[in-house]
Amino acid sequence: MNTATWRLASPENRQVPVAAPGEFRVLEIGALSVWPPVVLAPMAGVTNYPFRALCRSQGAGLYVSEMITARGFLMGNRLTHKLAYFGPDETPRSLQIYSSEPRDVAEMVRRLVAEERVDHLDMNLGCPVRKVTRAGGGSAIPLKPRLLARLVRAAVENAGAVPFTVKMRKGIDESLPTFLEAGRVAQEEGAAAVGLHARTAAQLYSGSADWEAIGALAAALRVPVLGNGDIWECWDALRMMRQTGCRGVIVGRGCLGRPWLFRELAQVFAGQEPDPPPNLGAILEVMIDHAQRLVAFFGEAQGLRQMRKWAAWYTKGFRGSSAVRGELVRLESLAQLRQLVGQLDLAEPFPVTALRAHRAKGSQTQKVSLPEGYLEQREDDRSMGELGAPEGDACGESEDAEEAFSGG
Repeated sequence: MNTATWRLASPENRQVPVAAPGEFRVLEIGALSVWPPVVLAPMAGVTNYPFRALCRSQGAGLYVSEMITARGFLMGNRLTHKLAYFGPDETPRSLQIYSSEPRDVAEMVRRLVAEERVDHLDMNLGCPVRKVTRAGGGSAIPLKPRLLARLVRAAVENAGAVPFTVKMRKGIDESLPTFLEAGRVAQEEGAAAVGLHARTAAQLYSGSADWEAIGALAAALRVPVLGNGDIWECWDALRMMRQTGCRGVIVGRGCLGRPWLFRELAQVFAGQEPDPPPNLGAILEVMIDHAQRLVAFFGEAQGLRQMRKWAAWYTKGFRGSSAVRGELVRLESLAQLRQLVGQLDLAEPFPVTALRAHRAKGSQTQKVSLPEGYLEQREDDRSMGELGAPEGDACGESEDAEEAFSGG
């Protein structure tokens, strides 16, 4: 059968073949084996335990926590420790660290490993948020390769057998690329893999990801490179790996309001045509499940407040949904959720226009803020804290973290 006649896909993906037997290998990250070679991107305010568990119920992969600040963790911050929680059903347990202070990284990793709380650790080197880069954190760190080396070394030396990886962006902007040197430094200091979001910090989430940069990094490094950027459909993952030679994909905004994307990814990597996406009635049941998980984890008020953004993402693209979303942003109960979405046509199939619809982050760009004199200090291996400046705030770690994704 000609897949183009029945496959729900964007035009560029209607003729993409499923994975052939043996075409892709198991992703090896140190002693950790991941199949399919799919990673959930760490996203602030998104990849908490409820959403990770929901995604994991759809298909296998590596599901990473949202970014956890070393400073908050070490100081015993209540919310930080809650966001660092893993459920009994989570294996492997993957946590992303944020810090620009080698001493804090070393101590946090030492504690996590000693307490046997993690099976994989990642470091955020890509957060583009102004308050973070302005303090020398996130995307600003790769501008100082000697500091980057100290941070990776501090983690690897304390991680023992737990594999440690990094996730970064192409650079500050097109005039200040950092990914090739940063990838080499991370590899030399013992990182087991390198993830690349193929946009600059200046781009934020706008435009198209530069898959050629992913290919260049994959060709330059011995360790596995994981590609991130514009994985909206399961077919995009196959195209990215075939085009770039990367060893796995990191899925970010494409799964927002679409956790079944991980089922589709598992199916195409297994050589199967994916099941069609759910219609609106089935999506409503997923929404209720998600909301119940959030309420159980965060409490009723906080869980429902978090569900407001998710409700908008789940319903995006359906006929008449824009009017309903105006009410969903004031969601107060599960009954209200069911009543509001129930006003729509629950039999409506998933619209093809929603496959690549941007949820959350839009098309804005920015001029990246850096500490005063930072570009003249690129050979300095000291953090801003060691130079006497305060460390940058978390990239969205708050009771209502909705505005900041951690580099992905």
